[in-house]
Amino acid sequence: MPRRKRASADQPIGVGLTAKQMKKKKPLNSAYLVDIEPITENQKKLFASYKKGKQIVGYGSAGTGKTFITLYNALKDVLNENTPYEKIYIVRSLVSTREIGFLPGDHEDKSDIYQVPYKHMVKYMFQMGSDADFEMLYGNLKAQDTIKFWSTSFLRGTTLDNAIVIVDEYQNLNFHELDSIITRIGENSKICFCGDARQSDLIKTNDRNGIVDFMNILRKMSSFDIIEFEIEDIVRSGLVKEYIIAKMEAGM
Repeated sequence: MPRRKRASADQPIGVGLTAKQMKKKKPLNSAYLVDIEPITENQKKLFASYKKGKQIVGYGSAGTGKTFITLYNALKDVLNENTPYEKIYIVRSLVSTREIGFLPGDHEDKSDIYQVPYKHMVKYMFQMGSDADFEMLYGNLKAQDTIKFWSTSFLRGTTLDNAIVIVDEYQNLNFHELDSIITRIGENSKICFCGDARQSDLIKTNDRNGIVDFMNILRKMSSFDIIEFEIEDIVRSGLVKEYIIAKMEAGM
């Protein structure tokens, strides 16, 4: 995980609000967002590409911080008065439950089980006095739609304006889904794809090959930076790194 710096946040939430924050029912003080620094060279590339305003594909080994860095930068932008971004959409395919429409509730309710890792990431990004303080902050982020979770099943007919769209585990999407997502991007929005093309949960060969076709299209687009993360970028525990390396050497 990228290096975390201690933040100085003396003001309570709600003090010194910007015009952008005032649009929210329960505005957040971005001073609670800690400074995160990249550790590896490819993490530095991802930070730099994001800062340049590029659309991004970050792919490669698990445990390299691709999604974490992308979500962190997205939060900084959404909480910044000087950017047009108002929401973060985290989109992923619920591969094993593509029939999500049969489950009760709306798309937010149906994707609850997939939200836990992102909540843990966000907790690491904010310096709060207690778990209760963080729960309140995270509840506000969701209640004011700063962070929204969507599955690919609910994107049809939607245009995403003033948003940062993070497509996580994108290797589990077929070409039609990837095509549908990128054509939903509206005005003042950006999109970031994170995943590992070698670790797809898709079963059908045509579906698995779709990501290759999609990547070939993105490589022709100057608006995209494509960053490949390697084994040396793994920043999780030694055991996790050892396991991932052994798994790759076993051809799995």
